[in-house]
Amino acid sequence: MRSIAIINQKGGVGKTTTAVNLSAALARAGQRVGLIDIDPQAHASLHLGIDPQSRVPTVYDLLTEETPIADVWQRAGTTPEPEENLWVAASHIDLAAAEVELAGVVGREVILRDKLAAAANDFDYILIDCPPSLGILTLNALAAVDDVFLPLQPHFLALHGLSKLLKTIGLVHERLNDRLALAGVVLCLYESGTKLAAEVSRDVEHFFKEARKGNRAWSTVRLFETRIRRNIRLAESPSFGQSIFEYAPGSPGAEDYRALGGEVLAYYAGRQLLEAAAA
Repeated sequence: MRSIAIINQKGGVGKTTTAVNLSAALARAGQRVGLIDIDPQAHASLHLGIDPQSRVPTVYDLLTEETPIADVWQRAGTTPEPEENLWVAASHIDLAAAEVELAGVVGREVILRDKLAAAANDFDYILIDCPPSLGILTLNALAAVDDVFLPLQPHFLALHGLSKLLKTIGLVHERLNDRLALAGVVLCLYESGTKLAAEVSRDVEHFFKEARKGNRAWSTVRLFETRIRRNIRLAESPSFGQSIFEYAPGSPGAEDYRALGGEVLAYYAGRQLLEAAAA
């Protein structure tokens, strides 16, 4: 099972859109995918048509009670035939209080890791949509996964504040999870016809080329070739509780996330070959 946290402490950069639609793209490619929504805003859950009034336990129950992870999964999608192969562990607004409730709990940073271990054989991919902060919820995600994907919007402030995020990833790698690595960067809200987008893309590539020389937690990071173009259909689909593939399968947004899904699958297939050769 491959596990990936989708994270950026800056809001509005396509984080949840990427978590949802990359999950859907992988599921439609035949992979068994679980999407964990650990953001109290619950946007990923709503995006995939999860009823906030559902009686199914949520990630809040998973982290604060004895609820096993098998009890929180819900089928994604609102159409008569829901998204095949895609399941969601939904968030709830109560999750905002979890940080306070867990303050005195020993081992609070690894609760999700321990719960997720029970699902190791149930999925090919687990993706976690993290909140736009670096608190206990994000730490739980980073302690539980192997890889981090970072969505970035190509503007001149794209790299602002990344040093704190990289420092957090490095600390979690050293102290909680030595498997953790910043594996990929995805450029979202891309406007291909602008000079700015091309310039910032080069800046991002140079930044991470230099970063590879430092901490080994991001020594193998790659900038994915797929660019997620700015597309109104991507902005509309959450209000219908559908992924872009259900809502507008012929749109540029669907085309881009389909391409990103293929690139991610190829990336992990290559890694599997390297891991097998090294074994």
